[in-house]
Amino acid sequence: MAERKAKTEAPAQEVQETKVEEVKETLSDKVVNIRTLKANEIECRIGTINEKGCTLLLYKDARVDMRLLDEVFGPMNWKRDHEVVNGNLFCTISIYDERKKEWVSKQDVGTESNTEKEKGQASDAFKRAGFNWGIGRELYSSPFIWITLESSEITRNNSGRCSTYTKFSVSEIEYDENREVSKCIVVDDKGKERFHFPTSKKKQQPQQQNPNVFTGKQLKEAIAEVNACQSRYEINEVWKKYSAIQQNMEFRNATMEMCKKYPE
Repeated sequence: MAERKAKTEAPAQEVQETKVEEVKETLSDKVVNIRTLKANEIECRIGTINEKGCTLLLYKDARVDMRLLDEVFGPMNWKRDHEVVNGNLFCTISIYDERKKEWVSKQDVGTESNTEKEKGQASDAFKRAGFNWGIGRELYSSPFIWITLESSEITRNNSGRCSTYTKFSVSEIEYDENREVSKCIVVDDKGKERFHFPTSKKKQQPQQQNPNVFTGKQLKEAIAEVNACQSRYEINEVWKKYSAIQQNMEFRNATMEMCKKYPE
């Protein structure tokens, strides 16, 4: 009876071991399945700025790479090394392949930051090596982000260079089947939406105004448009456009002076 019991238990154990082996993911599977970044894992950095607005660049913090490496491969199955090659600091991220029983490595070089030279270069090299493994690579598909700034948001230093204290963050982000950005919403530090991709197809309808009412700003714009005209036809078009201001003496006088310059 003892021998018969052993024979019936052995096949079940073999089947169980086979199932475990089949379920086990390969290193390639894990790399391919590295998830895309969440909105709260993405940071915004100003690229260029002038008196009208600024461009934003989307990037990841080095801590995001650490967290994803722990999440996907396990905290004991990856390591990082830094080395200087021809004066440049490189970072190597190595991940242990449990099936092949060996380390697989990917490497990249970093650039200096504006604040901490060595630390910034090491962090940048680490993030770039993470891109090589596929962490945050979808950020390369982000759209061109332009933020229109109010004059109150822009400051200038002694050399006339523009800057802003307004901070921006990604509130929503989505990706398509190719892991490319299909939706991106950026808000400021007050929670106001400042950028939306893709642009909404439904354009907001302008508020209807009383045709007999105009503001001082409209008057200035109308006079500026009249003075910029280069033909009698353009003058007539501007005159028709601002029907609510036609009785204003400043606007009438500016129009008459331009008509003298461009008689029919």
